[in-house]
Amino acid sequence: MSYSPFTARYHQLPDTLPVFPLSGAILMPGNELPLNIFEPRYLNMVSDALSTHRMIGMIQPDPDAATATELCHTGCAGRITQYRETDDGRIEMVLSGVCRFDLGEELPTTRGYRLVVPDWSRFHEDYADQEGTLRAEHDRLLRTLKRYFQFKGLEADWSMAERLSTVRLMNSLHMALPLSERNKQVLLETVEPAERLHTFYSFLDGALQTRGPVTRH
Repeated sequence: MSYSPFTARYHQLPDTLPVFPLSGAILMPGNELPLNIFEPRYLNMVSDALSTHRMIGMIQPDPDAATATELCHTGCAGRITQYRETDDGRIEMVLSGVCRFDLGEELPTTRGYRLVVPDWSRFHEDYADQEGTLRAEHDRLLRTLKRYFQFKGLEADWSMAERLSTVRLMNSLHMALPLSERNKQVLLETVEPAERLHTFYSFLDGALQTRGPVTRH
């Protein structure tokens, strides 16, 4: 994965991380997520992140948990790369995905937001160039997506999709497509890109089952 010179290297990732729980919203390494921040506790979170490592962890609340406060086991840390304050007290910003993490201990804070100890170890390959393992899948992925988009009545800029690397395209679609929260979480937690693509195909197969299985030839 290609990162900017401003992005922390793997050995520089922080020992503690503020997290932003948001259902249906995932971030993947190398991709961008625009956010509109207005709650006081999350305004505090952004202010504190900007004064330190500029990183925030996106994570979903656990849809299977008994309480709404429980979080999924895995999220993705992003770096604040765009930031704008509005006249009505909001912050509009963009998080650029850096590395996924597993949830460790939660620490107390006095600023309202949640702070955790991230375990980065399972996802050190997020920093590696993963395109080689998937490059041959690019055309097949595009064909599958065109069927899916036609079936769902969605539009896409296919010329841009053709220019993206297979990994970047796959990760973008994990974030953008109307998949269930559980399916998005499964994709986020899958380490190997080839396995993640296979799982992604299976989810598209499920969406297209009334039209027959996705063709992979």
